[in-house]
Amino acid sequence: MRAGRGDLVAGEAPAKGKNVDLPIRLLSAAVMLAVAVAALMAGDPWLDLFIAAVVIATLVEFILLVLKATASPVARFVAIAAGTAYIVLAGLILVQLQPGMIVGVVGTVIAVDTFAYFFGRTLGGPKIAPSISPSKTWAGLLGGVVGASAWLATFIYFAARQISGPTTMGFEMGEIGTIVAIGALLAVAAQAGDFLESWLKRKAGVKDSSNLIPGHGGFFDRTDGMIPVVLIAGAFLGASL
Repeated sequence: MRAGRGDLVAGEAPAKGKNVDLPIRLLSAAVMLAVAVAALMAGDPWLDLFIAAVVIATLVEFILLVLKATASPVARFVAIAAGTAYIVLAGLILVQLQPGMIVGVVGTVIAVDTFAYFFGRTLGGPKIAPSISPSKTWAGLLGGVVGASAWLATFIYFAARQISGPTTMGFEMGEIGTIVAIGALLAVAAQAGDFLESWLKRKAGVKDSSNLIPGHGGFFDRTDGMIPVVLIAGAFLGASL
């Protein structure tokens, strides 16, 4: 569901020649989006089965990366146990969310990645952590904050229309500040998820988590930034109940 391939997302400036597989990437993205939308519209049990399939694929890819990245049995056990809890918990939260909230969460991550990609590519500038992901920039992170904030404002506006009907609702300064703060938190979380996978892939000596999705790598390459955002959404919604 995310633009780009492997580490070429979330504020990265693509290296020369990286767009040669753009057609297959776009086709794969279209297929993934169509399947996700179909599952969302079909509802249970198809939506739950779709989420479960993505969680299982992500978990398998994570475990294979850990096995390549570590040599110590203890380190492997700890990493796999922590990663399993991290990935499965996000999946459990997703299956508890209403379809509208799933759209809100997934849309936030897509907005972060899209804006970060174009800000990073257009503005360039200093890298965040070149030893982990050489192309991710501070400009890209700024773009992610802008994207997340814009998406959240749009989502809240249309959610309010669904609840109260047509409205001329605007946002007060305090509300705008809250939206931007939440957008910043989610943008940082999404990029932290990207960095975690980038670090693990570097330790494993691989470019992508797998080759299951033509032009995009693996499922973990597509869900790495989404997992922490889902966890934050789950914590926020749980605290508000």
